[in-house]
Amino acid sequence: MAVVTDRTSLESELASFMGEYEQANNSHDIERVVPFIAEGATYWFSDGSYRGIGEIRSAIEKTFAKILDEVYEVRDLEWPVLTTDVAVCRYRFAWTGVVDGASRSGQGRGTNLIVRQDGGWKMLHEHLSS
Repeated sequence: MAVVTDRTSLESELASFMGEYEQANNSHDIERVVPFIAEGATYWFSDGSYRGIGEIRSAIEKTFAKILDEVYEVRDLEWPVLTTDVAVCRYRFAWTGVVDGASRSGQGRGTNLIVRQDGGWKMLHEHLSS
């Protein structure tokens, strides 16, 4: 795979990565989400901090089980740091779903550290807050 080096191409490539990550999460299939996560990643959610794919996987599965029919959407994606091997994005997110039989929704802010690893992009850190 050729590595793109100009900012516009990198933004496009990483926006596609984030879109695929969003789609994987909206599938509610953890096996589609895990390939996006780097070994040694850390995720910070409102309910706690998780280190490594095992802990992150469990946290995401817990969310999938709690919020039924969830639709997660990333909005207003920005790239304050963007290199050929490391990128940082910040964004707003929104979700809708069913919790304990009632329709619910929420929104918040996200920051992700994404690294080029094994020929592709991977999440090394995700911080979501509402």
